[in-house]
Amino acid sequence: MTTKKTTEHLPFGEKRDPRFFGEDILSVRQFDRGRLGTLFAVAGEMRGMVERVGTFDLLKGKVLTNLFYEPSTRTSSSFVAAIERLGGSVVQINNVTYSSVSKGESLPDTVRTLESYSDAIVLRHPEKGAAAEAAAAARKPIINAGDGPGEHPTQALLDAYTIVEEMGALDGLTVTMLGDLKHGRTVHSLARLLALYNTKINYVSPESLAMPPELVAEIDEAGVGQMHTADLGAVLADTDVLYVTRIQKERFESPADYDAVSGSYVITGETISRAKANMIVMHPLPRVGEIAEEVDSDPRAAYFRQMEYGMYVRMALLALVLGRA
Repeated sequence: MTTKKTTEHLPFGEKRDPRFFGEDILSVRQFDRGRLGTLFAVAGEMRGMVERVGTFDLLKGKVLTNLFYEPSTRTSSSFVAAIERLGGSVVQINNVTYSSVSKGESLPDTVRTLESYSDAIVLRHPEKGAAAEAAAAARKPIINAGDGPGEHPTQALLDAYTIVEEMGALDGLTVTMLGDLKHGRTVHSLARLLALYNTKINYVSPESLAMPPELVAEIDEAGVGQMHTADLGAVLADTDVLYVTRIQKERFESPADYDAVSGSYVITGETISRAKANMIVMHPLPRVGEIAEEVDSDPRAAYFRQMEYGMYVRMALLALVLGRA
């Protein structure tokens, strides 16, 4: 359970949700169906406001720090867009190689310094557990933007929201996860959220990149049906959501290990011609060849819409955590 951190007094009449206000967002384990429902409702409001007026002053005067120890395009820029759409501002740190970290500064010290300038910190770090370490040191909320092979909770939240927006609900769906399931923090977090609903999950990967056994056991305890196969064709016809991930070269110890599994699966127009007419294809991006560009024009290709939904979810999360929703 996370600790409430923000103690500021709000202007008269301003409301906040006590289930989110001042919390670190470190893991999808913090969420139940009720909290997800609140988040998704606020995300819908954010979408409506952006479509009507573009930007507004809900978080005017708030400052967000983006602290990224790993390269990022989508997550980093999505948080920048989210805070700026809400009228706030951002301190952007994309490459810590040229910061005090290169001088040997610890993560807790870096976080303690940067929170002096801001109201919350978004952290991406290559080490599992780094977000929890940062949260233990910080007085301000920490939002985990990915900690190595651990979790990526805001990605999973936007993924779940995408499924709801595209399919109408999460209950009753069969979700097939494809690719690097061993290192894929996005699928780790999404599987935990899907376990809150009446879903079935298929895992399609080479044996060497299978979903971690401990996570499979965790999902099994929730009563979710799971199937493992190396053959996408065995499950494609029954799939409602095809969640594709790239083979993550940076997670392998040697180029030879990567080369042995690279290109294992490629989704083409022919592939989805064998799928349901209302199936959607998702991907956290970037893609490196696992989805052919010819698929982009198919209405079932939801991955770029997924990116837009992500901004609304992160807007909602910032507004809730900072007490202005």
